[in-house]
Amino acid sequence: MDKIYLGILAFPVLFLLLAIRIPIGLAMLVVGCSGTIMIAGWLPILSQVKADAYWLFSSYSFTVIPLFLLMGNFATKAGMSESLFRFAGACLGHRKGGVAMAAVGACAGFGAICGSSLATAATMGKVALPELRKMGYSGSLSTGALAAGGTLGILIPPSVILIIYSILTEQNIAKMFLAAFVPGILAAIGYLMAIAIFVRISPESGPATEYVGWSKRLKLFSQVWQVILIFLLVIGGIYLGWFTPTEGASIGAAGTGLMAIFTRTFGISDLLDVIKDTAVTSAMIFLVLLGATFFNNFIALTQITNQLASFVINNNLSPYLVVFCILILYLFLGCLMDSLAMILLTIPVFFPIIIELNFGMPVEEVAIWFGILTLIVVEVGLITPPVGLNVFIINKMAKNVPISDTFIGVLPFLASDLVRVSILFLFPSISLFLIRLAG
Repeated sequence: MDKIYLGILAFPVLFLLLAIRIPIGLAMLVVGCSGTIMIAGWLPILSQVKADAYWLFSSYSFTVIPLFLLMGNFATKAGMSESLFRFAGACLGHRKGGVAMAAVGACAGFGAICGSSLATAATMGKVALPELRKMGYSGSLSTGALAAGGTLGILIPPSVILIIYSILTEQNIAKMFLAAFVPGILAAIGYLMAIAIFVRISPESGPATEYVGWSKRLKLFSQVWQVILIFLLVIGGIYLGWFTPTEGASIGAAGTGLMAIFTRTFGISDLLDVIKDTAVTSAMIFLVLLGATFFNNFIALTQITNQLASFVINNNLSPYLVVFCILILYLFLGCLMDSLAMILLTIPVFFPIIIELNFGMPVEEVAIWFGILTLIVVEVGLITPPVGLNVFIINKMAKNVPISDTFIGVLPFLASDLVRVSILFLFPSISLFLIRLAG
């Protein structure tokens, strides 16, 4: 079989394996190894097993992933999510829809520490859903706001997906963090506006609560200032060049660890749970990375990316049209796949095409702008019907809310995301503003 056709056939085979619930890492490993053997024989595979696996698991760049995961797990066990939600609720609860806005704000704050959308959604769901239900918020607004708010974890630095994109495309992690900051803030603002519109259309969905005085607000702030300090220290230190992303992750993990240890409710069993959760999640991510390495080596052998790039260039297709088509494909894939799997599966195929196109910007800026757009659309996939993962996580926690109500609840947030993607697509300078300013 011609290697180009073999490369094309690999994708439906991979999706078939995923459909029968084969883990994504194992599926990519099987398809990648089988394809390489069919093209080049056993020798390259044996060489990859020896060299690629060692390089991947001993790479200094990848040590940042378990460190940020450790930081997020310590934050969860230390009760930072509850403190953030109580503080945000005290500041916003007296407005219509204010507690839902507080939940989104707390998701943004916790996502900045945790770096994982699914973990942010699950953690904040445990904290906020009972309070929203107690205050009379509708099931659709409660679950929709939390499902959407959880997606902020993928974009607001530090984000594990952002780090993996940076490593895959050989981009500076600090610059990617800087570029993601403004779109992340725009996402949070857009979600707050979506809630404001929701409660004006349906006032009974988000009733206001009693006004909380400044003395109580300050008391609640005293419980979250450490979280803010750690975030500013880690992200600010990376931006200012005080330390590398890996060193910043180490400082963040140590800081949240100390906070957790000095929390009265934190015990030895909690410490063991943190270590176990970090180890399990890290192992899962590294297995997926290993599978992606073998699959991407196979795709490189088929030269399918070169053929696609040549087709785009020879047909004089508009660079922006190519990006638009890729983003539409991501929206479709987001209904079917996990965000990490999407990034690992598609970036090695699409990225070589993108950097060959002329956008009137330096290659580094194109790589960063495309990465931010990609991550945002991957984030949108987490709440896109019919298989948005965040939607199912939150709906499972809210046992009395029909799944249809949750999907109705995420529609305003989905509309906000599409508007934001359109703006960032049409005006790349928004994502690149801070990088250009710092440069």
